[in-house]
Amino acid sequence: MSFPESNDQPQDNTNHELAAQKEQILKQILVPEARMRLNNIKMVKPELADLVEQYLIGMATQGKIPGQITDDQLKQILLSTQQPKREFKFNRV
Repeated sequence: MSFPESNDQPQDNTNHELAAQKEQILKQILVPEARMRLNNIKMVKPELADLVEQYLIGMATQGKIPGQITDDQLKQILLSTQQPKREFKFNRV
């Protein structure tokens, strides 16, 4: 029994188109250094990169990004999205 393979193709095309649109928007709003940083982060922490990408695309579609985001601005966004790390001190008696 063979299964029709055409059922998966429209979904794949839609996902591919969405990914292409996302990349196009990010190209427009990020300077090359910031894009490289975001791509590096995507390799190590994909969920953090996705969160930042969604934030940037949301801001861009609302018109809240006046120009391109520099690497330093991206660093600030990354710092603001990360959860603060807790420090524990042990006092020896």
